[in-house]
This record gives sequence, C-alpha cells and structure tokens, in this order.
Amino acid sequence: MNILIAQDDKSTSQSLEATLTKWGHEVVTVPDGQAALRALQTEAAPRLAVLGSTLPGMDAFQICRTVRKRPEGPYVYFIVMVAKGREQDIIEGIRAGADDFLLTPVNPDELMTRLRVGKRTLEMQGDLQRAHEAISYQTTHDPLTGLWNRSAILDALRRELARVAREKSPVGVIV
Repeated sequence: MNILIAQDDKSTSQSLEATLTKWGHEVVTVPDGQAALRALQTEAAPRLAVLGSTLPGMDAFQICRTVRKRPEGPYVYFIVMVAKGREQDIIEGIRAGADDFLLTPVNPDELMTRLRVGKRTLEMQGDLQRAHEAISYQTTHDPLTGLWNRSAILDALRRELARVAREKSPVGVIV
C-alpha cells in the first residue's frame, strides 16, 4: 500500500518510513503540510496518510478539511499522530474528518493494527464504489443492447432542453 507520511520531527518521520518500508509499504515522506496537501492532490496520490497534528505551513486538521471538501477523487484514510497530553486534538481531528489517531511516541504494534483497519476500510469503500457504479449502469442501460434505457434518454433530453432554454439556442431531436 502507498502511504503518505507528513511529520515535522525528522527522527519520527525516518523511523516511521523505515518501519513501513520494512512491512512492505511504499512510502512518500514530506516535511510540511503544504507538501502533504500537494501530494494528496496528485493523480497517483496515496490513499492512506499518517500526519503529525502540528505541521509547518498547514496542520493535519486543515489538510483533512481541505481533502474532505473536494467531491471528486478517491477517499483518503487519515491517521493523525497526537502527542500525549494533547487529547483535545482528537476531538478537533474528528471534526476535521480524520479517521483514526495514534498517540506519540508510536507503538509499532498499534501502528500496524491501525494500518490494517485503514486498509480494510479503503477496500470496503472501493467495493462500495464499484457496486454503486454497477447499479448506476444497470438502472440507466438496457441489459441486452447496452444502450441507454428510456429513463436515461428522457433525463438527458430534459437536461439538454433546459440548457438550450438558458442559452436561447435552437435544438433538434432525431428519433
């Protein structure tokens, strides 16, 4: 699995990278929040991100809010690392859209467990997306010909008629 690490503490970042690489994951490491957001907006963006709660430029909560606002793109599973004694950050993280939390210093067994939960969640989300696409196709296409069914044709015609009415342009329909 491809995992993004954004951590302001270099030794923690290197330790995480070494551990995740040893476990067979591909790791992308960035030093600050801006770089993390850029990495998450690429076409081949990691689907799982381990973020330090306090990052230079943009904290983990701002990253979560920004990514959650975008309607397109695959779901990103966020694990936010919170320092002991800063448990109030967990509440802020939940409000921002984080999925899970790790207290620092990180326990490798706990990290592995949380990664498994994240991977399982992403797999279920992918299954759900594929099922949604299949149902959507089945409700708009004829099973024998693969062409749009009557309902889909009428919806497309309504949208097109509304568009030409707004633009005051001519329209023709051939059946």
